[in-house]
Amino acid sequence: MIAVIDYGMGNLRSVAKAVERVGGRARIVSEPEAVLAAEKIILPGVGAFGDAMAHLRERNLVDAIRQVIAEDRPVLGICLGLQLLFDVGWEDGRHEGLGILGGKVIHFDFAGLPEAAALSVPHMGWNTLGWDRSDPMLDGVEPGSYVYFVHSYHVVPDDPAIEATRTDYGYRFTSSIRRGNLFACQFHPEKSQRVGLRMVENFVSGRLAGQ
Repeated sequence: MIAVIDYGMGNLRSVAKAVERVGGRARIVSEPEAVLAAEKIILPGVGAFGDAMAHLRERNLVDAIRQVIAEDRPVLGICLGLQLLFDVGWEDGRHEGLGILGGKVIHFDFAGLPEAAALSVPHMGWNTLGWDRSDPMLDGVEPGSYVYFVHSYHVVPDDPAIEATRTDYGYRFTSSIRRGNLFACQFHPEKSQRVGLRMVENFVSGRLAGQ
């Protein structure tokens, strides 16, 4: 069973439907016990970093998420679910994240770029993925494939080696990360049509590091 974590900030049904469409079995859960019992988990999310962390704490989900990742069970983070994995987010002030990955989450800053006036925030719509090394989650996906983004902040990992994909919007930013059986992406695979569904299928079918 794949647990889709409900902490009050996510497109839960669309994520669960994407899992089911590729043959997986998804269950939306909000209790730490259900997270700990799951074979795989998905941490989705939309909204503000600080609010999301507050909701995770209120529902006693922080330690459960950390334990599942420490055990290297398959985990997929989506959008805000990627950002929350890092040490700190700078959205409306400084907020402590889950601290699973070293790094920060910052607002797009186009100051000094000649094309700044043409770059709107949030970064919304279709953009491409690039990468330097293969990844099981990208099996069947071609470099330059388009996926769907909606975000005003992006992650800056301390360790560049965890970057799985990159995307250009004004400048190059990390659009997904990989560490062990943890894969997390800034884009929305559940909204990215064929390419996104292939990635969800890769997660469901077990094409992850160490599996």
